[in-house]
Formats: sequence, C-alpha cells, structure tokens
Amino acid sequence: MDEREEQEFAEYFAARREAVRRMAYMMCGDWHRADDLAQTAFIALHRRWRKVRDKGSLDAYVRRTLTRAVIDESRRPWRRERAVEVLPDTPSDSEDVATSVATRRTLMAGLRKVPPKQRAVLVLRYLEGLDVAGVAEIMKCSEGNVKSQSARGLETLREALGDEFDHVRPTSGGGAGK
Repeated sequence: MDEREEQEFAEYFAARREAVRRMAYMMCGDWHRADDLAQTAFIALHRRWRKVRDKGSLDAYVRRTLTRAVIDESRRPWRRERAVEVLPDTPSDSEDVATSVATRRTLMAGLRKVPPKQRAVLVLRYLEGLDVAGVAEIMKCSEGNVKSQSARGLETLREALGDEFDHVRPTSGGGAGK
C-alpha cells in the first residue's frame, strides 16, 4: 500500500476501532477475546484494502469478517473451557449504575449460553440494529435461516435469563419481520 492508502486505513481504523471491539465483546462475552477478534477483522481488511472498491461498504466487510471469526473461534476445542470471572469493584454507589451493571452482566451471562451462530445473529439484529437481509448477507445464509436462528437464539436467551426478563421483548432495531 502507498502512503495515501495507509493513511485512509489508519483513519478508518481510528474511527471504527471501539465500535468493532464492542460488537466483538457482545458476540463473545470476553474483552480479551474481543480485542483479538477485532484485530483479526482489521488485519483482514488491511490485507484487502487495495481491492475494496466501495469504501462505503467497509463496515459491512468488517462485520462479516468479525462474525465469521467469532463463529470459527468458537469451534476451537480450547474455547469450550469456561474461566471463572473475578467481579470488578462497583464503579459507584449510584443505584442506576449498579442496576445497569447487573443487567449487563445478566445479559452477557445469558448470551454466553446461546450457541455462537445464534448469538451472532442476536447481536447483529438487536444490538447492531441490522435488518434480516443485512444479517443474511453478512452471515452468507438465507433470510429464513436468520429468522429461525433469531427465534431459537431468543428462546435460548429467555431460558437462560429465566423469570428475571420474562417481560422484556427485544426492540426490532432493524425491523422485526423484515
């Protein structure tokens, strides 16, 4: 790559690094793995930077690469092991913060019980706000498959969360039946 292309990539990386890292965390539930997965997605983009003609589709390319990396990584035997988490100190005495942290922990614990492909669909649909067609394109599957993976993933998540979140229904983000 020439200097101009390196600069373009550096600007894109700086602008999107945290968003991609957060999406990776939502998919895998571990910040260290999220860093590795985000790095994998950006390395793949860097390798293909010259070949990308439509710079407007960079986010889609990174999302697709990240999603494939999460699914591929989950298939590795050593990823079936579960580490015990050490809970961090409470950030403040605020009840809202404590409730928010507890809700986030509960959601992440529930997401870890959802199979990787279903988890990826849930993150892309309801947290990234993509519609069914967008998720199908990223995951290279049919829209019907996205809908069934969403339904199964939501059911698994509801079972994992139990009574605590029975009243919660996801917002459509990208339009639920689209």
